[in-house]
Amino acid sequence: MVTFHVCLSCSGNVRIPIKTMRLILATFAGAMFGYFLGIILPNLSAKMNLSSNLFPSTDLSTQTLFNALNSFKANMVVSAPSKKINRPKIWIPTNPKGAEGLPPGIVSPMSDIYPRRLWGKPSEDLAIVPKYLVAFTVGYEQRKSVNAAVQKFSENFTIVLFHYDGQTSEWDEFEWSRRAIHVSARKQSKWWHAKRFLHPDIVAPYDYIFIWDEDLGVQHFNAEEYIKIVRKHGLEISQPGLDPHSVGRTWEMTMKKDGIEVHKKTEERPGWCTDSYSPPCAAFVEIRATVFSRNAWRCVWHMIQSDLVHGWGLDFNMRRCVEPPHEKIGVVDAQWIVHKGIPTQGNQGPGETGMTPLKGIRERCKHELVIFQNRMSNAEKDYYEEMGVDPSNLTTGF
Repeated sequence: MVTFHVCLSCSGNVRIPIKTMRLILATFAGAMFGYFLGIILPNLSAKMNLSSNLFPSTDLSTQTLFNALNSFKANMVVSAPSKKINRPKIWIPTNPKGAEGLPPGIVSPMSDIYPRRLWGKPSEDLAIVPKYLVAFTVGYEQRKSVNAAVQKFSENFTIVLFHYDGQTSEWDEFEWSRRAIHVSARKQSKWWHAKRFLHPDIVAPYDYIFIWDEDLGVQHFNAEEYIKIVRKHGLEISQPGLDPHSVGRTWEMTMKKDGIEVHKKTEERPGWCTDSYSPPCAAFVEIRATVFSRNAWRCVWHMIQSDLVHGWGLDFNMRRCVEPPHEKIGVVDAQWIVHKGIPTQGNQGPGETGMTPLKGIRERCKHELVIFQNRMSNAEKDYYEEMGVDPSNLTTGF
């Protein structure tokens, strides 16, 4: 029970005891605190979505309240609207076409065909990073020949099989097939596949790209030793020498020569060469077992025509992709192969009336050669005319 003591003095002033004043002030302060708390608690609950156990109905300690208030102030600071800043638009003309709006640090213009896991850290996907690539265009009937060839390529090589007969899983009888890249397109040629699946930006990680047929004997060939010789002699475009017993011998330049590591020119039949530094006497290899450096392949890939699938005419024009061609193109004699001459893709032709499938393909090859020669000649002529140079005063290489 609270008792108020009132004392009337002569002056008429009312004097209240100090203890009573303290009690009144404490009561007033408590009432104001309660009023303030009643205002902020709904906002506090809405802002922080406090659970019921944060403020138990039976026990609200001072420490709990302070903690809640501190959290509320922090939340208010975070949620306070910030001043908007207009970001400058990104436009980098030197980025790849179509990616000018990306910051350069995120642009990834190159890729690869390394198989990767679906789990773990990306940096740990590859126990060995292959430095070279070899691609064979294959049919299942030639699996024994291809298997023997693959054995000559170390784990430093990515193995790619281009399947023209649609049979892919059958190759899993070979352990290495599970590590290989398989691309299947029925009745399609080596150069059709190469144009579409060996883009220079895809094979950029590889120092050398081997693009080979399936009917090659490799008893006297070792890929690692071959690359050592290629590096030693500075060859950008090359092929292994052909054994003299190979089927379908055409050019003297590609024949293996005894007693040397490499040759870059040869004597050909009279009238076949415009000069001793021009194809097929020099700056020349065939397209059945060609090996390209990364830079040379980037140029050759752009020369391959999408609609001309057999590659005829490329061999005489690959010299355009290296300089000087008679030094950068050559045949490796110390590592040689045998061309078996099995027309395995010959049965992929249409078999039109009066023409065998193989003959139909041969006719297409010859027709493509004429088309390619005309395109190259016209392209060169147009370029020189645009530059103000008379093309008739220039020598042509093919």
